[in-house]
Amino acid sequence: MKLASYQDGSRDGQLVVVSRDLTQAHYATGIADRLQQVLDDWNFLAPQLQDLYAGLNAGRAPHAFAFDAQRCMAPLPRPRQWLGALAYPSHVQRVHGEGVLPPGGLLAPLYQGGGERLLGAHEALAVPNGRAEPDLGAQLAVVTGEVPQGASPEQALASVRLLVLANAVVLRSLWRREAERGLGPLQALPAIAFGPVAVTPDELGEAWHQGRVHLTLQVDCNGRRIGRCEAGSDMGWHFGELLAQAVATRGAGAGTLLGSGPVSNADPAKGCSCLAERRALEVLDGASGPRTPLLGEGDRVRIEMKLRSGQSVFGAIDQVVVFQG
Repeated sequence: MKLASYQDGSRDGQLVVVSRDLTQAHYATGIADRLQQVLDDWNFLAPQLQDLYAGLNAGRAPHAFAFDAQRCMAPLPRPRQWLGALAYPSHVQRVHGEGVLPPGGLLAPLYQGGGERLLGAHEALAVPNGRAEPDLGAQLAVVTGEVPQGASPEQALASVRLLVLANAVVLRSLWRREAERGLGPLQALPAIAFGPVAVTPDELGEAWHQGRVHLTLQVDCNGRRIGRCEAGSDMGWHFGELLAQAVATRGAGAGTLLGSGPVSNADPAKGCSCLAERRALEVLDGASGPRTPLLGEGDRVRIEMKLRSGQSVFGAIDQVVVFQG
């Protein structure tokens, strides 16, 4: 099923069920008002939402209305936490260098991000100024139920309730400064934006396989293609492995978000999901320096993922960059 949170003046929004083709919606009133309620009581509430979803797709929902992605907040506006991963070795090696990956590749780089305020798909991408060197970070993320401390990768993967599309922006100059101080990123990570709709893994059919999404992530900036990366083929750790690593010493509550990090492929012809990687590839290709600029004021970023049929999975993230200082 597909779920979204409509703006209603509250901090959590109003839960709506969205049709598979993203054309119709129906309020979940009477079942749950907020997505967090569903995550807290998934086994009881999710089947009721699934019944409503089936009726909506079959044209049997009497109070259905046209779905408007512009009205959407982040699907889960206030998660329990946001955990970021760098699950694509090709991205890590090109952007961060070989030393970031632990020896043997047994563990993925993980960090604790900010989940206090998440953005809807069409909210402005507000950053301090160009000196902060803003960069996009197109990726997928999972929304979990409860994940107990010490869960195995298989157990952790079974906790995945929903998949979402994300743009985790990075301020590159601040990232470097914080890394030089030996600290994890904090100021370098402004608010994250999410696609309009969260989907259960079964919506992807065979494209959801062993904890990876085997579909193409489409990334454009100002109408120019940045990347058409395959999300599954070169993902070094699947979502179950990432979650298991995250809960090795502490559990994760229902409503935890974990992002994959920018999607990347070993084949540079696929493009990139962040501008820093594109700039690194330009230098590796023999350029005297990067040709692609980082994000500037007024730039428009569009991120989308489609099924092989051409149907959009999550709807699109479509943001304009705004400088605040």
